[in-house]
Amino acid sequence: MNLKQLSQHLNLSQTTVSRALNGFPEVSEKTRERVLQAAKKLNYSPNARAKGLATGRAQAIGHVLPISDQHEMVNPIFGDFIAGAGQTYAKEGYEVVISLVRDTEQEQAYRSIRSRGSVDGIIVHGPRMADSRIPLLSELGMPFVVHGRASDVTLPYSWLDTNNSRAFRRATEFLLDLGHRRIALINGLEFMDFAFRRREAYVSALTDRGIAADPALMRSDEMTEVFGYRCARDMLRDPAPPTAFLVSSMITAIGVRRAIHEAGLQMGRDVSVITHDDDLGYLKNGHDVPIFTATRSSVRSAGARAAEMLLHLIRTPGAPPQTQLMEAELIIGSSTGPAIQR
Repeated sequence: MNLKQLSQHLNLSQTTVSRALNGFPEVSEKTRERVLQAAKKLNYSPNARAKGLATGRAQAIGHVLPISDQHEMVNPIFGDFIAGAGQTYAKEGYEVVISLVRDTEQEQAYRSIRSRGSVDGIIVHGPRMADSRIPLLSELGMPFVVHGRASDVTLPYSWLDTNNSRAFRRATEFLLDLGHRRIALINGLEFMDFAFRRREAYVSALTDRGIAADPALMRSDEMTEVFGYRCARDMLRDPAPPTAFLVSSMITAIGVRRAIHEAGLQMGRDVSVITHDDDLGYLKNGHDVPIFTATRSSVRSAGARAAEMLLHLIRTPGAPPQTQLMEAELIIGSSTGPAIQR
């Protein structure tokens, strides 16, 4: 079923049907209702290009991903975020445009997107503490929402973030309450804002209990299984090994668990582990009983909410920036227990 066929079925012009579907005020309510009922009955859905011609919009949302030697943005977390956002876009007749550009070419890419008018708005991924994309997009006048925050950017902008500071402070305090004093932090790249906030919260929680953070127990890098494994393996070989690990991703925590097992130790009994869990669709933290004690925050839900915020900005030119801080839930699993005195 296409627009022409729907128009013929209703004995109306294609222009009238298109305007009725897109909410133009010059179409009577009676006609609009007739068109909408027929479209629903015949399972008609206008494609994004046709809707764009009617509304003057591109009917597309841009996700520009930097290609970097330091950080891989095309990862499982991004996949779940897009799944959540994509469902929201689809309901509103929007398509997703994903562009991969080198770090050094991002400004040119955004300016080109703006001049072509190929998208109506942008989602910014993986913000750094001082992120030049935010002032650039503000200058270009494009609606955008940042998934995360940039601590060193002072101008107002729309963002959606997990409360990483509260989540990792709470996780550190939980381990301290179990008697752990040598707590290792296996973190993401700390020029990324989320990782910086997590480290600051971890250090602050230790300091408040009179414990100086030990640089030998802190690592940061791309969050892979191998990174987690190597860090934990090396630390557990130390004469004064950590009794607990605080880890920034489930994938990295799986590597930590592998190192614990290879050392002949039992996770939860000999060594405790808390991880952040993005609640990925394909990587669930157990079923009835969680494997890992975790700070859980659904990245798929974040994608859906960020998309809603961006569509609001597109529909409401001049609207003030929107911000939302999502709280992570502390889930108690089988990976934590009282510290063993050595």
